[in-house]
Amino acid sequence: VIRPEPCRVCGSRIRFGKTATKCCQCQLLLHTKCREQCPSLCTPRPHHHAWPREGMLADFAPSTPPLVPALVVQCVTEVETRGLTETGLYRVPGAEQLVREWKRKLLRAGGTLPALSSVTDIHVVCGVLKDFLRGLKEPLVTFSLHPAFLRAADIPDDAASNTALCHVVSKLPPANRDTLAFLMLHLLRVSHSPDCKMDVLNLSRVFGPTLVGHSTANPTPLAIMEDTPRQCKVVARLLSLPPSFWRGFVETEQENLVPM
Repeated sequence: VIRPEPCRVCGSRIRFGKTATKCCQCQLLLHTKCREQCPSLCTPRPHHHAWPREGMLADFAPSTPPLVPALVVQCVTEVETRGLTETGLYRVPGAEQLVREWKRKLLRAGGTLPALSSVTDIHVVCGVLKDFLRGLKEPLVTFSLHPAFLRAADIPDDAASNTALCHVVSKLPPANRDTLAFLMLHLLRVSHSPDCKMDVLNLSRVFGPTLVGHSTANPTPLAIMEDTPRQCKVVARLLSLPPSFWRGFVETEQENLVPM
């Protein structure tokens, strides 16, 4: 395993350098030890009208704008309600087992999500949000636009780089664009909290691999090494864009930004 991914049987992450088993037909990935529990047929199992455990971002988005998944809204709302005084927000990991359990609860719940107020450790809520974004079939900036984001962030002139990034953001699928805007506004609020001690540089290091990722689902080790510093650069540049740009995507309609 080059890029850590969740086992589709037990849900826990298969870490870098570990051996895993992958189906050559449906691409299902799992720990070697979980093979006995794997369904023998390549057919999707019913989820009782719940969201898929993995998918494109649009699979989780509401039908009316702004197209931000309820899980993202609920996690962000909870973090902003009681997490903006926590040092190392998004950098300090939450308990992996609790993150896994709550992510599973939220994905199985579908549209009406259980309250996150009962989660004592706010870092667990942060972990759920990051794990959800990492588990998507492609990163938020999408595989096809990934090179364009890197090129725009590499432009030396700040004004020209910002103009190019705004243009590339506008080409994202609507759900990806709205969710990226919602997250950027949230991360800007985190960066402005003196208690969190998470400036733009720290946040870009945390969210670069998650939001930008790579241009393919199976990058080579060389691509991973080359992309990592550029991923951070893209997020830092995105966070330097004016908040009014991001608000233009998510403040047209507000009803979906209130968690159930």
